[in-house]
Amino acid sequence: MLLALGTAIVLSLETLELELNYSLLVSVLGLLTLVNILTWLRLQGHWPVTELEIFAQLLIDVAGISLLMYFSGGASNPFIFYYLVPVCISAATLPLAYTWLVTGLSLTLYTLQLSYYVPLPLLAPDAHTHGDNSNLHVIGMWCNFAISAILITYFVAKMARDLRRQESLLNAAKEDALRDEQVMAVATLAAGTAHELGTPLATMMVLIEEMQQDYAHDPKLQQDLDLLATQSLACRKTLQQLVLKAERDHGAKNVVNLHEFLDRLVERWLVIRPDAVIAIDLNPNLQISSALDQGVEQSILNLLNNAADANPVGVEIQAQIKKDTLFIRILDKGPGISEDIAKEIGKPFISTKRKGLGLGLFLSNATMSRAGGTVNLYNQASGGTLTEVTLPLSPVQESKKVDQLDGTVPNE
Repeated sequence: MLLALGTAIVLSLETLELELNYSLLVSVLGLLTLVNILTWLRLQGHWPVTELEIFAQLLIDVAGISLLMYFSGGASNPFIFYYLVPVCISAATLPLAYTWLVTGLSLTLYTLQLSYYVPLPLLAPDAHTHGDNSNLHVIGMWCNFAISAILITYFVAKMARDLRRQESLLNAAKEDALRDEQVMAVATLAAGTAHELGTPLATMMVLIEEMQQDYAHDPKLQQDLDLLATQSLACRKTLQQLVLKAERDHGAKNVVNLHEFLDRLVERWLVIRPDAVIAIDLNPNLQISSALDQGVEQSILNLLNNAADANPVGVEIQAQIKKDTLFIRILDKGPGISEDIAKEIGKPFISTKRKGLGLGLFLSNATMSRAGGTVNLYNQASGGTLTEVTLPLSPVQESKKVDQLDGTVPNE
């Protein structure tokens, strides 16, 4: 714009020999040039460009255009339609409220210049009178501008908003597809691992039984062997459930009583983590039945394991229902999460534990997201981490009831 207007001023002076206030026009162009230079320097920084900053830049453009037009013929100047450029930029990039402000200001300043301006004889020949008897051509130009500005503000802003929404949805779909690919890769690995673990696990259980018989006279050793037997049995049940869940249809749901479901889940977890000390606070409003995705149970177990890994003593689980949404809060007394790791947490193979695989939170987050829920982690002011799970509840009639302990469907 600066180059075009500068060229127009040179032509007006050298070729057309128009009588204009060139010093003032050049000063306005100089100020706009200075604004552009300052903007370029500002863009070398790393802080983000806000909507308010773009809006302020457009207001500066509108003010500069108004000064240039006022001193060079006002509404009769053919460059007056440059008011549409800030309107178009605002409609394409800013919220609708900002765009209407830019449009309203541009239209108001254009309207004022129908009557208030420094006349330019070459642009106002005899057919173009100045004063109360406004020329129909100039009025027609104003009407054309007003209609164009309003249409651009409404339709372009709406299309830009829809395009931004569509782009956001496409980005979310790409992220979901990538996450699903990663989940499938992990699932394939898990299936192969489960098959490989079957034989050594069976061998271990046979050896544990033999040692229990051979060392029946040693009570202390018997306690350790009983613990090993319990853990081995829990591993076998986990592998059995993995196979059963893989055989079911994808996205199937189980109808459960939420209070009983969480009670049994914690009971099962304590078998896996006998070293953990947990406080349970389940709201009475959980005494209802709801349909849950099959992976929800394992996801909560993963989150409980993370809390126990941080500090097995002092783990708390709280659950309640608000507005058809299940809220589960898991608190631990661990060291919390550093800011660097917090940015990456939830991605595959990112772990805060030395021996962790970085898959527990990733799979939990993927499962909850697929069910329409969320998993968020926060550092507590008193120390430790708060893991908050939100899960929308589904109607009961959509699913079959499944026993959460052994994964079998009862006879109908």
